Amino acid sequence: MEEKKNLMTELPVTGKVTLLTFAGNYKYLTWLGCLLSGISAVIGLFPYVFMWKAVKAAVTAWPDVRAAGEMITYGWYAVGAALGSMLIYFGALLCTHLSAFRTARNMKTVALHHLTKLPVGYVKRMGSGKLRRIIDDGAGQTETYLAHQLPDLAGAMVTPVAVLFLLLFF
Repeated sequence: MEEKKNLMTELPVTGKVTLLTFAGNYKYLTWLGCLLSGISAVIGLFPYVFMWKAVKAAVTAWPDVRAAGEMITYGWYAVGAALGSMLIYFGALLCTHLSAFRTARNMKTVALHHLTKLPVGYVKRMGSGKLRRIIDDGAGQTETYLAHQLPDLAGAMVTPVAVLFLLLFF
């Protein structure tokens, strides 16, 4: 039987193991997903800017609000920015999910290969169900972190900086 491509059975001997070591070449998708999440967070602020511009146009044109024709344009810009932000965030989650699934699979595979090298008495003493639960839960929590929490954290770190920029320059 031919071995699957990119199947990690043992950790590389580097002396340093990080979470993204298990991702292999998919770690770049994690970084790309975090970058896209940050971009999405910035673009997600633009509907507020466009609504501010629409209100400003309406107040400037008062009492003949219909003279402020750019209000509708700003409204459509706001809709476009919101949809663009959602599409970019979808791309970010797509990238991080691909990487997270690969990481979880490799973590399980490496752990199971390590179990085959342990004495049978250890497995018998610990119990196969307990070992399986530890491995599955650990890989599942790691996958949740990489696929959801890490890109959300990237967006949460970028948003206050973008808001400060908007407050200073608008």
